[in-house]
Amino acid sequence: MLEAVLSLTALGVGLGTMLGIASRYLKVEGSPLVEEVKQMMPGTQCGQCGFPGCGPAAEAIVEGTADVTLCPPGGRTLAAALAGKLGKNVDLSAMEETIEAVAFVDEDICTGCNRCFQNCPTDSIIGGSKQMHTVIPDICTGCEICVDICPTEGIKMIPVEKTIQTWHWPKPESIFKAPE
Repeated sequence: MLEAVLSLTALGVGLGTMLGIASRYLKVEGSPLVEEVKQMMPGTQCGQCGFPGCGPAAEAIVEGTADVTLCPPGGRTLAAALAGKLGKNVDLSAMEETIEAVAFVDEDICTGCNRCFQNCPTDSIIGGSKQMHTVIPDICTGCEICVDICPTEGIKMIPVEKTIQTWHWPKPESIFKAPE
């Protein structure tokens, strides 16, 4: 019995040491620009852009295979920030302005099917199977995945009310055009 314990311990220590050495010498460095773009994105992994998450979307933006306007939750603000970061000119007039909204569960219609709960990328929906669900508005990013997946259409998007903490002075529109 003691021999088995000692041999498994030695095997574990030996393999662990080899993995540690291999991780140092075989490390693959990622692009720092991809990491910066990924940090700028919402990080909800909602998939509205057509990519499985914000990481692959950031890689496609940096490679140039995707446009900087691909993120609906990020809106014009994110598109302008990404264009500035990458040094690209982008026409934001074609992009529709998104109104900040959060999901709301109508308690009279909700059946507690758990579909919205299971598919929420930010875990902002709480509730149990065959029980009432509700949304934590501070966590909800407004990606609308739960609205599309709800079989009873019991989830609606409601605009976020402006308070002193959330209101921002709108930037003025420039009446002068920059030279091209």
